[in-house]
Amino acid sequence: METITLNAQVRRERKKGPSRRLRAEGLTPAIIYGFQTEPIMLTVRSFDLKKVLEKIRKESVFVKLEIEDGKKKTEKLSILKDIQINTLKKRLDHADFYEIRMDADLTIDIPIYVTGTAAGVEEGGELSMLKRELKISGLPSTLPEMIEIDVSNLKIGDSVKIGDITLKEGVKALDPEDVVVATVSMTRAAMAAAGIGGVEIETPEERVSEETPASEEQAGDAEE
Repeated sequence: METITLNAQVRRERKKGPSRRLRAEGLTPAIIYGFQTEPIMLTVRSFDLKKVLEKIRKESVFVKLEIEDGKKKTEKLSILKDIQINTLKKRLDHADFYEIRMDADLTIDIPIYVTGTAAGVEEGGELSMLKRELKISGLPSTLPEMIEIDVSNLKIGDSVKIGDITLKEGVKALDPEDVVVATVSMTRAAMAAAGIGGVEIETPEERVSEETPASEEQAGDAEE
């Protein structure tokens, strides 16, 4: 997976007052923690964190934190575990980073993208994505940034399940194999045109003709 760098500084104060001042200065309070490691309180530039967040929304990436503590500098490889967003004030309130080890399996959710145009869509069907992310596990060096599935051969009634997705050696899917990721189904209009399932679509003229007698009957009742 791709690695992006984010500068960070160690912070000492943990109360709400200092955190509000940091946000007013364009900084976001953060923390990094991990397995058998002591948590470290941090601050990062909000502008830089937003760019990281935009990248993560498109694909899975590692975040290399370059941490300054006075004259001392350390690097920690991590993933963005959680982000608190204040939608009213349109700001990032807090970020959680999880330190990862290259020799230990990591479990993450990675985005799923489809390629190609399903054959069933050209036949009048509709492609539905039922799952947008895949939970996988493996060594950090083996994890992909995203999963692509080709739907070109899907006809109406066909689907792609978790078990149909091929992953590289050392990476395994943690979701059940029978979970459907994408499927092509026939639209109501296509069903009506084919006379399947007794589906009928009313035209505006038919609706008007059906509603008119009821309206006239109500009007007659009102006059009486």
